[in-house]
Amino acid sequence: MAHIKEFDNRAVGTVVRKLRKQKKLSQEVVSALAGIARSHLSMIETGVKQANFETLWKLAYALEIRPHELVKLIEDEAEKTSSDN
Repeated sequence: MAHIKEFDNRAVGTVVRKLRKQKKLSQEVVSALAGIARSHLSMIETGVKQANFETLWKLAYALEIRPHELVKLIEDEAEKTSSDN
C-alpha cells in the first residue's frame, strides 16, 4: 500500500461530492446539516479549499457516515489518483 504524504484536496472533493450525490442531497442541504456555508462546501468539492478535520467530521455526519470511514474513502481516492499519474 502506497503512503500518501500530502493532503489531496481533489480527493476530498471527489469523495464528498460523490457521497452527496449518491444520497441525492443538494449542497444547500449538506452544508446546512454540517453547519458550514454552501460556498465553503462548493470550494471543498472543487478542491479549491482545504477542509480541516473539524469540517471533515461535520461533513461525515451530515453525509451519514462515520468520520474514519470518510477518511478511508479519501485515502483510497488519493491512492487511486496518485497511481494514475
